[in-house]
Amino acid sequence: MKRIFSGIQPTHNMHLGNYLGAVRNWVALQDGAEFETIYCVVDLHALTQPQDPVELRAHIRELTATLLAVGIDPERSILFAQSQVPGHSELAWLFSCVTPLGWLRRMTQFKDKAGKQQDTAMHGLLAYPVLMAADILLYKGTHVPVGEDQKQHLELTRDIAQSFNQRYGVDFFPLPEPQILGSATRVMSLRDGSKKMSKSDESDYSRINMTDDADTIALKFRRAKTDPEPLPTEAAGLASRPEAENLVAIYGALAGKDVGAVLAEFGGAPFSTFKGALTDVAVAVLAPIGGEMRRLMADPGHVDAVLRRGGEKAAAIAAPVLAETQDIMGLLRP
Repeated sequence: MKRIFSGIQPTHNMHLGNYLGAVRNWVALQDGAEFETIYCVVDLHALTQPQDPVELRAHIRELTATLLAVGIDPERSILFAQSQVPGHSELAWLFSCVTPLGWLRRMTQFKDKAGKQQDTAMHGLLAYPVLMAADILLYKGTHVPVGEDQKQHLELTRDIAQSFNQRYGVDFFPLPEPQILGSATRVMSLRDGSKKMSKSDESDYSRINMTDDADTIALKFRRAKTDPEPLPTEAAGLASRPEAENLVAIYGALAGKDVGAVLAEFGGAPFSTFKGALTDVAVAVLAPIGGEMRRLMADPGHVDAVLRRGGEKAAAIAAPVLAETQDIMGLLRP
């Protein structure tokens, strides 16, 4: 059985970019017979940035509720919080002993986040990709859904698996493959079409949060940056118009239409007309998700129970993998 592993940080509300770019495809993957799917709220990764403990716990529950609301089924997928399975941290340490420091210093995200303060950056920020490798390989994940910004980390995961296998003369850890999803949509900021929609953007008007109500969604799309020209009738007309291209892509993803079909319908129309239609389809898709999420959040005991059962299932898979890793490395086990 091929095994999918993917995770998402509980640092802020899930936004439309997370949903259309990744999570919606997680739901589709669990519906097939080809893969066993394991989805993780990666709370340990969230600690690479300062977190308020009370807020972090709330974000873990809120993200879990959102994942359930969009269609992740804990009967068909394993859904759990990373910190519930201590093997993630232990395997990360074991992998750190077969990972050259130079590999980590070359990671683009470390350079971007640490900037000129690399000497004072926390070790967790540098070691983040080693923990990511442990997340995947603790379950012998064979495929990982990735976006462009995560490909380098997956390549490092493969390097670490290969380094381990070569050092100990075994063929133990698989080299996970990227799972490229054709239906994934790269969603950009509503304030700057050249930047990816992000949880960390200071302006809440740059993103559609999955928790936004209908009025907030409408307001954000009305205020979304555009240009003075009407929509083109063909896709080629979107060149050098990043904001227009972004809104058309969002509409298409939510309505299940390709760019050509969207422009055939709205080409020549002013943005005011198109934004109204975009709001209608966004509210139709997202409002039921928000309603179900709020229902689940009103019962935190149920959310915690889902995570607990998922953690037990994940630990049952992880335990023999970690035990054999310890044996290979010459460690004594209890």
